[in-house]
Amino acid sequence: MDRYFDRLDERWRALPIRRQHRYTLYLFIGYFLMTAGIIFKVWYDTSKSENNMHIKHIENPVLKKSERPATLQDTLSTMLKNKFYERK
Repeated sequence: MDRYFDRLDERWRALPIRRQHRYTLYLFIGYFLMTAGIIFKVWYDTSKSENNMHIKHIENPVLKKSERPATLQDTLSTMLKNKFYERK
């Protein structure tokens, strides 16, 4: 890797100063346009979206609406009991 970067550095230094400045300017212009585009896109998306926040209670997807939490059993303890008593 060091040799590769050394060769790139030598090639960069071999370029005329005017071309180095032009390449650097093109890179900064590209970076500026990309940054401006991203900022515009974020601004557009946030101004377009509705600012309503819906707050609901968290529901456990495992629980069914007909089951009560008191009737639920721990599956691990059930499995261990079945194994201990050799139930299947």
